Amino acid sequence: MFIDAPTSSLTVGPRPATGPLEVVRTFMQYPTANVGDAMNRLNLMDSGIAAQWTSGRCVGPALTVLTREGDNLAIHRALDDAEPGDILVINALGGTTRAVFGDLLAEICLAAGIAAVIIDGLIRDRADIEEMALPVWARGVSPAGPTKYGPGAVNVPIACGGVVVNPGDLVSADGDGVAVVPSDISAAVLDKLRDINIFERELRAKIRNSVKNPAAAL
Repeated sequence: MFIDAPTSSLTVGPRPATGPLEVVRTFMQYPTANVGDAMNRLNLMDSGIAAQWTSGRCVGPALTVLTREGDNLAIHRALDDAEPGDILVINALGGTTRAVFGDLLAEICLAAGIAAVIIDGLIRDRADIEEMALPVWARGVSPAGPTKYGPGAVNVPIACGGVVVNPGDLVSADGDGVAVVPSDISAAVLDKLRDINIFERELRAKIRNSVKNPAAAL
């Protein structure tokens, strides 16, 4: 860790095996809304977990963190286990009094190759994070900084935005919000995504070709 703090209050689980990079690249082709549609519109984080700047499209395996409200010791520890392309998913208990993530942690994330950060809690230093171009989804912003005492856990099942996230689950995020694809159904979800894409493409063509009466295409 880049900080000198005791870690005896932390629990660290094993890092799960991640799927092939090709799966991530394929999911990147589809918007998060469609990913949710392919899961019967379930596994979508609530709208309070929102993009903190226009951060584009991110897909990657979840590196999970559970931390006490207003404390980020476990987040620092999690970054010791980070691999390029990970999405850091943090349950900060929905805290709205103190930020648990700021510009210095963003610098560490970029150095570790983190693709995005998703927090059920608050951030600070938003302008600096936007300038760094690190995609972040969170409940909001506060200038109040965190403590570093713990307790917390890394690489364990968590809840974030009302959705269960297991280590290694595939996370899809864009301007609409965040979806979580359990690792054991990712192949089935991809199959449905392809079907949805074909259906929407054909329907869109019908609408555009119905110049006189677009509603007739429906």
